[in-house]
Amino acid sequence: MNKFQLLWLFSFLSISMIAQVPASTVEKKYLKEMDDLAKHRKIKKAFNEIVKLESQTQKDHIYLTEIPAPPFDEMDRAIAFKAMLEKEQFDKVWIDEVGNVLALWKGKTAAKTIAIDGHLDTVFPRETDVKVKIKNDTLFAPGIGDDTRALAMLLTIKRSLDKAKIQLQNDVLFIGTVGEEGIGDLRGVKHLFREDGPKIDSWISIDGGRIGRVNNKGLGSKRYKITYIGPGGHSWGAFGLVNPHHALGTAIDRFMNLADDYTKDGARTSYNVGMIGGGTSVNSIPFESWMQIDMRSESPQRLNEIEALLMTAVQEALDDQNGRKRLGDDLTVKIEKIGDRPSGELPDDLELIQRAMAATAHFGQVPRLTRGSTNSNIPISMNIPAVTIGRGGVGAYGHSLNEWWLNKEGYKAIQLALLLLVSEAGLH
Repeated sequence: MNKFQLLWLFSFLSISMIAQVPASTVEKKYLKEMDDLAKHRKIKKAFNEIVKLESQTQKDHIYLTEIPAPPFDEMDRAIAFKAMLEKEQFDKVWIDEVGNVLALWKGKTAAKTIAIDGHLDTVFPRETDVKVKIKNDTLFAPGIGDDTRALAMLLTIKRSLDKAKIQLQNDVLFIGTVGEEGIGDLRGVKHLFREDGPKIDSWISIDGGRIGRVNNKGLGSKRYKITYIGPGGHSWGAFGLVNPHHALGTAIDRFMNLADDYTKDGARTSYNVGMIGGGTSVNSIPFESWMQIDMRSESPQRLNEIEALLMTAVQEALDDQNGRKRLGDDLTVKIEKIGDRPSGELPDDLELIQRAMAATAHFGQVPRLTRGSTNSNIPISMNIPAVTIGRGGVGAYGHSLNEWWLNKEGYKAIQLALLLLVSEAGLH
């Protein structure tokens, strides 16, 4: 690794130490369960197969990374991933109505269904150069870590289970989901957990950094596009018309003042105006002005409350601008909700969470219970056992053109995911 990678790694480790939970929170019976399971001859063989498959895992990783998959445009990657799954021993492989790729592996009893997931989409537009560049032992490409690595892991998990001739008690769904990033708004996993969707009893997502992460808390968010609309006109000849930009500026200022006071106390809550736009020229009164805003909170109640503050600020800015007009029609506002991710939290003593922490401890890492915005938000909000674990290795600069990933003991993350999956689905 170069000096910048080492500096990033040092800072990451320093931060992650703060979030670690004491090892005593993992019940001894689950530590024993993981240790005993890892000693089983078939699991040991599967672990060995994962190591043998390292070169194939990297080939899959690079191949999938180089297929663009922006939100709402993941189909090329979905088709490729489906074709790769069809080469393995599944009972059924298909793409559902929204573009999720699902592969069903039937268990002996099929009493429950366990899902293991990596998301197909990345944050990058289709025209982004996603060609993987290898420098020494490091892979560079947008999306190389988040979350393409997880897709390659799913393939290797299934291959190693088959090579070890492992059968499971319960059904398992291997899933590549759409819409995890940005305005995708978790549409893939929301579709899976719809009222008439497939029955899923436990959910395991692979997303995030190094092993050790055990995400059992969903960070909720609400996202809006606010557009002020007016007649527009010449900056001199039509002076006195309502001005959408002026209203937008007032809305941002009023919301910032309200939200700044609100977020000083209570459960952690944030807000961010991430995009603004509109207007045609410096000497034209714009006919529209828009912003996209993101609000997040650990608390569902506080998320609703800061949403209400936004609505208040937007309406006050509208009234203020209409009160200033000297001619023409009133300003109007269009409010569009473009994202709604629920908050939630699962207890530390839940069986799946305990198993995830015990599996992490088995690999010599102190488990870190975390809160995040991942596919697990949906099942967590529904009180369905769910966890998000890390994809392993070392990487940085996710969601940027400079993203990199280094296969530093990356096989351990695959072994950990396999161990957790088998423990949850039951070894036959």
